[in-house]
Amino acid sequence: MSMLEKIKRGLIVSCQALPNEPMHSSFIMGRFAKAAELGGAVGIRANTVADINEIKKNTSLPVIGLIKKEYAGSSVYITPTFAEVKELARADVDIIAIDATERNRPNGEVLSEIVKELRKIFGGLVLADIDDYTEAQKAQELGFDLIGTTLRGYTEKTKGITIPDFGFIERLAKTIKVPIVAEGGINTPDELKKTLDCGAYCAVVGGAITRPQNITRRFVEWLN
Repeated sequence: MSMLEKIKRGLIVSCQALPNEPMHSSFIMGRFAKAAELGGAVGIRANTVADINEIKKNTSLPVIGLIKKEYAGSSVYITPTFAEVKELARADVDIIAIDATERNRPNGEVLSEIVKELRKIFGGLVLADIDDYTEAQKAQELGFDLIGTTLRGYTEKTKGITIPDFGFIERLAKTIKVPIVAEGGINTPDELKKTLDCGAYCAVVGGAITRPQNITRRFVEWLN
């Protein structure tokens, strides 16, 4: 079974915690990933080589790997430069996720060159994290294997857009030939099902499953 077949119409769980969050620990991410596997997830999305390695020790699921790193003068932070790409290519990762927005990258690097060089050193799949339709078209032209709606609603030009943006997902699914990965703002099983009904190939859920502080906050808000 190919990697794409393994994740088709399935749930990928994002197991990530930033340094300022209480669950920040490779050990904990490995256990979150195992729990997700036991619950029926078809894949894991993970940040940093350390977390990826720990997750691979604990599960047999495909892993979408990325490295979040901030650089001065650029708002791109998901696998922003070729340095992070090389780290991921050396790790035990199945899919590499890269910010594929039109924003300026650190060090003057260019997305097309990063993808070109990545293909020389990595035999797995490459996922483009985008926020609008033009970027999805460009990612398709550059040969990305998958396109994710990850950054929709989070970038400066898309802030204020309600996510999940089902209309956007449906438009991509109908007009882009590359499989679409729905991600961003999926908080309920009904929303997950709707993304797939809109034509998403598969979907990623993160905070609604693996960020206890977010889950607790939603319950508290419902009380008020």
